Amino acid sequence: MTRLSVEMLAADAPEPITSAGHAQLGIAVLAGIAVIVLLITKFKLHAFLSLTIGSLALGAIAGAPLDKVLLSFSAGLGSTVAGVGVLIALGAILGKMLADSGGADQIVDTILDRAGGRSMPWAMVLIASVIGLPLFFEVGIVLLIPVVLMVAKRGNYSLMRIGIPALAGLSVMHGLVPPHPGPLVAIDAVGADLGITLALGVLVAVPTVIIAGPVFSKYAARWVDVPAPEKMIPQRASEELDKRPGFGATLFTVLLPVILMLAKALVDIVIDDPENPVQRVFDVIGAPMIALLASVLVGIFTLLRPAGFSKERISPLVEKSLMPIAGILLIVGAGGGFKQTLIDTGVGQMVLDISEDWAIPALLLAWLIAVVIRLATGSATVATVSAAGLVAPLAADMSSTHAALLVLAIGAGSLFFSHVNDAGFWMVKEYFGLSVGQNIKTWSVMETIISVVAGGIVLLLSLVI
Repeated sequence: MTRLSVEMLAADAPEPITSAGHAQLGIAVLAGIAVIVLLITKFKLHAFLSLTIGSLALGAIAGAPLDKVLLSFSAGLGSTVAGVGVLIALGAILGKMLADSGGADQIVDTILDRAGGRSMPWAMVLIASVIGLPLFFEVGIVLLIPVVLMVAKRGNYSLMRIGIPALAGLSVMHGLVPPHPGPLVAIDAVGADLGITLALGVLVAVPTVIIAGPVFSKYAARWVDVPAPEKMIPQRASEELDKRPGFGATLFTVLLPVILMLAKALVDIVIDDPENPVQRVFDVIGAPMIALLASVLVGIFTLLRPAGFSKERISPLVEKSLMPIAGILLIVGAGGGFKQTLIDTGVGQMVLDISEDWAIPALLLAWLIAVVIRLATGSATVATVSAAGLVAPLAADMSSTHAALLVLAIGAGSLFFSHVNDAGFWMVKEYFGLSVGQNIKTWSVMETIISVVAGGIVLLLSLVI
């Protein structure tokens, strides 16, 4: 479904599609979210199906005609996938190229060769932040865990002293910095500027990852002093390769999308003339799709060819990279459908009215909503897309910088206190060989620190810009 047809569908649906009052809408929202949470946690239903059923329940309880609810859900799903689907696919391809070529290992080994002693936790943050830019969180964990375990064992470090900074770097990138799916969906929902959000996201990410990573890891290592479990050290990609790409070329390839998107944002600020030829050029090359596509194409020559990949191996690599993202695309799309259902039933306007009546700052409200949904569902992505749909009307009268901060507030809230209903919780527990209690004292607390610190920085920035 094209963006044009999606917009036509959305235009056909009257707003709101129900005349229910605030009380009924409030009950409908709580019931819809409760259905989603119950299906995910109790019945272990896939998040895509849970979001779809939850959207229908929301519309029905709000008193909206079900045919109109279906139209809203389909329009939201289509527009969300149209907006971020290609970006998620390109990011997956780039991440696979980085992993299979040994490029990720090259970055890791180069930085670790130059680090040691007290600087090692800081090196792990740097590695995770760079590697985490184009990778999904789960892929980043799988890629970095061998490095964390080997460094902890080789250097006789506490596992938490090395592991927490790496996890913090990955998590902060995942929640706050595009082109990750969560921030992209929120940007699309609230109509924020991607370049400004990226720049502010990096600004918020730096102090957040320092506090939640190297600083907190000192305390985490005291609370949970465990050695690296040798049985969990898997084989690294580069161990099967005769050669791998250079450090500089790999780093350039990873950072190219960020460079192009930031360049576009800078040119837009300096020139500020949509008809200017220079600005039009940068508007094209700095568009997320073109920036990621450029990085993928460059990666063929800077990552795959130096690693000895023939032309015949490139197509299968791309195919394998796209298979795991089908579930992510469906979840993100269904989240967009849930968002559109919220908006079209009048829930978005209700949130706008409540925020005015209660004098709750929009950024704080966005953070709180994301926190509640994160705690309930365990999914940062579900929390992001649902919260973005609820607070999207608040961005209507915001400046471009405050709309970007609204996205970051949602992203920060979506990372709050990972616990037993989060797949990431179990991945970290098993890889590090921790008990549930130890994992809560380290991983869960680290996620909470990221959420609170990032949310606080966003609120402070809103007072000065």
